[in-house]
Amino acid sequence: MNKKQLLIITLGIMVNCITAIAQQRPNIVIIVSDDHAYQTISAYGSKLMQTPNIDRIAKEGVLFKKAYVTNSICGPSRAVILTGKYSHKNGFKDNEHPQFNGSQNTFIKELTKTGYQTSWIGKWHLGTQPQGFTYWQVLPEQGHYYNPDFIMMDGSRKKIDGYVANVIEDAAENWLNKRDASKPFCIVIGHKNTHRTWIPDTADMGRFDATTFPLPHNFYDRYTGRAAATVQDMSIEKTMQLGYDLKMFEGAIQDGNITRMNAAQRAKFDAYYQPIFNDYKKRGLSGNALTEWKYQRYMKDYLATAASLDRNIGRTLDYLDQHNLSKNTIVIYVSDQGFYMGEHGWFDKRFMYEESFRTPMVMRYPGVVKAGTVNQNMVMNLDIGPTVLAAAGQSVPADMQGKSFLPLLTNKNIKGRDAMYYHYYENTTHSVSPHFGISTGRYKLIRFYKRVESWELYDLKQDKNEVKNLYGQKGFEAITGKLKAQLQNLIKQYDDVEAQAIMQQKIPAKSS
Repeated sequence: MNKKQLLIITLGIMVNCITAIAQQRPNIVIIVSDDHAYQTISAYGSKLMQTPNIDRIAKEGVLFKKAYVTNSICGPSRAVILTGKYSHKNGFKDNEHPQFNGSQNTFIKELTKTGYQTSWIGKWHLGTQPQGFTYWQVLPEQGHYYNPDFIMMDGSRKKIDGYVANVIEDAAENWLNKRDASKPFCIVIGHKNTHRTWIPDTADMGRFDATTFPLPHNFYDRYTGRAAATVQDMSIEKTMQLGYDLKMFEGAIQDGNITRMNAAQRAKFDAYYQPIFNDYKKRGLSGNALTEWKYQRYMKDYLATAASLDRNIGRTLDYLDQHNLSKNTIVIYVSDQGFYMGEHGWFDKRFMYEESFRTPMVMRYPGVVKAGTVNQNMVMNLDIGPTVLAAAGQSVPADMQGKSFLPLLTNKNIKGRDAMYYHYYENTTHSVSPHFGISTGRYKLIRFYKRVESWELYDLKQDKNEVKNLYGQKGFEAITGKLKAQLQNLIKQYDDVEAQAIMQQKIPAKSS
C-alpha cells in the first residue's frame, strides 16, 4: 500500500468517525406556540379540554410545573429564547419596536457552526429576517390562519393553501425529509395558534359547542388595591370585540383572515358562524349576560384553535417515530408566554401575575430524562438555549444569562433558582403599565412605573389568585425589605440599568 492509498483510507476513516460523532449528538425539536395557556392543558390538570399529544411529551419526559417567561409578550419572548438573554440585553423589549438585531449571537448560530442543520419554520414575529439558520420559512408579522403567506429565504413570498397549523407542520416535515441525514438537526416549529383572533380549523368548528364553561371565580374582579389592574384595557367585558374577536360581523366582512379563505373554507365558516350570529341578535343581550356570552364564545374558539395545535404536535411526534428519530431527538414544547382564560375578567397576557408569567413547558429526552418526571424547579424561557447547547456538548457563551436545566433533571441534589426576575416594557396596547419584579415561588413583589407608579406584594401560598395586595400593610415590612434586597441583587446580576434607576425613585405614599 503506497502513501497515497494510506492517506485516502485514513481520511475516509476520519470522515466516518466525524459522521458517527455527529449522529450521536441529539437532534433537537423545539415547538413554540403563541399565547397557549397552561390552564387549558390536560397534563397540567385542566378539565377544559384534552391535549393528548402535549401530554404524551410529558408522560415520556418531564412536565415543568414552574416554567416562566422573562417578559410576557410574543416577539420579545422569542428573542429571549433565541439569545438566552433578557430583553434589555438582546434589545427586543416590546412589539411596538419590532426589530430584532439578528447580528447578535444565538444558540442557533452556535449549533450551526458546529455542524447542525438548523431551521425555523412558521411564526417568527421578530421584524427582521432570520440569521444563522441553514433554512427558514416564516410567516410575515402575525401571519394568517387560512392560506397563509410565507417569506422564503430568497426574499420571495409564497402563499400556501390550508389551515396555518397544518401548513406549518407540512413545511416542517418537508424540510426534515430533505435534510442531510448524516448531520444532526435543530428545528424550531413556530405555531400561530392560539393567537388572537382564535379562528379554528374548519374540522374543529363546533368542537366545544356542547360545553358550558364555568366562570373563573374572580371573573368579576374589581381590582381593589391594584392600580395597574384597574387601568388595563384587556377585559372580556369592555375590550373583546364582537366582530374582530368573536366573528359576529354586521354587514360585509373585511377581516383579512376570513376574506383570504377559498370558497370551500368560507362556506364552512359561514355555515358555522352565521347561525350563532342570528341567535345572538335574537337574544338582545346586555350587561353581565352579554359579558358571559362573550366569554363562552371566546372559550369555544380559543380551545378549538388549541385542538389543532395539539393535533399537529402529535404529527411531529409521529414523524419522529416513523423515521426512527425519536430515541435520539430532544423535543421541547413551550408557549411564548401564558394567557388569561377569563381570570380577573381578562384575555391576553403581559402582567407578572401567574396566568401570564407562567408558561407551559414539557420536554422529552430519551435516555437522559426519566419518563414521567415532574419538575418543581423554577425554570425560564431564558434557559432553553443554554440547555440545548449543553445537550449538544457545546459550551454556553458567557453573555447568555440563562442556565441549562439539564442538571436539575438528572441530579436531585442540584439546587435551582431561589428567585426569578421579570421585566415588561410595553406601554401602549391594552394599557398595561410597564413593570418589573421578583418571584420566589412563595412571594411576589412587583414595581409598576410610567402609566402607574406603585408596588404590589403577594403571598402566593395564601392568595394564589393574586387579588390581595399586601404592600404597605402592617406586618409585611420585613418580607418587603427582604424581597427588595433580593430584587436589587437580581437587577444587578442581570445588569438592568433602567430598573436600577427606577428602584432609586421615591413613590408618593398615596400611589404606593
